[in-house]
Amino acid sequence: MAQSVHGSAPDIAGRKIANPTAEILSTSMLLEWLHAKKEDSAIQKTARAMNQAVIEVLRAGESLTPDLGGHASTDKFADAVIEKIPS
Repeated sequence: MAQSVHGSAPDIAGRKIANPTAEILSTSMLLEWLHAKKEDSAIQKTARAMNQAVIEVLRAGESLTPDLGGHASTDKFADAVIEKIPS
């Protein structure tokens, strides 16, 4: 079992303004761990692509959640990250 460490943030629950960066990067770290166990380069490639996608979205600054100074929803931020991951 793996999960990112976070609080419940009841003050923003249901408002779709949570920053999903930690959840995405936690998943990437899980994939890196799986790569180390399975020695599957495709897993490592996916993990690195996820990391790079997050970096690109943060640098672009166009799809940032309110805690980062933007106006994007959680979904918009996540969608922007997904768009940056090569298929």
